Amino acid sequence: MAAACGQFMEFHQIHGANVKIEKMGTRATRVQSFADGICFSKCPLAPGEIFLVEIEDKELGWCGHLRMGLTSHDPRALEAVPEYSLPDLVSMGQSWIFAITRNHNRVLSEDDGEDLSPSAIHSSKSFFTDAYLHVDNIRIPRDKLVGRSRPGRFSHILDDLYKSNTLPPTARRSRIGVMYVPKGQETADMHIIINGEDMGASAKGIPTKEPLYAVVDVFAATKSVGIIQVEYGFPSLQTLCRQTIQKHIVHRMAIDWLDLPELLKHVCKYE
Repeated sequence: MAAACGQFMEFHQIHGANVKIEKMGTRATRVQSFADGICFSKCPLAPGEIFLVEIEDKELGWCGHLRMGLTSHDPRALEAVPEYSLPDLVSMGQSWIFAITRNHNRVLSEDDGEDLSPSAIHSSKSFFTDAYLHVDNIRIPRDKLVGRSRPGRFSHILDDLYKSNTLPPTARRSRIGVMYVPKGQETADMHIIINGEDMGASAKGIPTKEPLYAVVDVFAATKSVGIIQVEYGFPSLQTLCRQTIQKHIVHRMAIDWLDLPELLKHVCKYE
């Protein structure tokens, strides 16, 4: 099931005291201190719709990083935006926040470490070739989800060393998103997506009777984030051709050796 969404994502006009929203409502920068950096999505999220941001700037000297999650509090109804998402916003109830760390972000499930089924093996291998990220019955185009430390939009597919070169979750250009997946009647699980990988259900049984807004806390060492617009729907013919070529290339630089027009080589490496 593809996420049947695609609204233009923006930050809400209501936010923490130390945040400046700029560039069409798609960039949030903490202008001073290390706290009061809470931001909300302008509109509630639809089921299976991801709110994705890229870390654009860091600030040395602080302990802690970006925090992200969901809340059923309408920002317009808040008397004041809390100073911290953890614990302040969470202590108000109806909010689920996940602290992003440099390591150990994956939420372990009962099957982790034991699942050697064909589907699990396929999932591991398909990270390099599958155009979609699959979260339960939701699929999201993987193209925009992956942060890269160097030019090359598909470096994660073309480079055998991707796993060792992948960006730490808290690094500049790392991309982090939040979404929820319906589970049963009027409940859902919250998932955090980091550089194209699902970290698992970081909160379960979230009530969905009320609209759910994304929460982004531009906290401590995270200085500025920008929203990445995710395009839903069928991939273009150009994307399909590019993916077909990439599936048969061991290393991204090997594209230079192909007997292809220079423009097409450029598209395959950097688009």
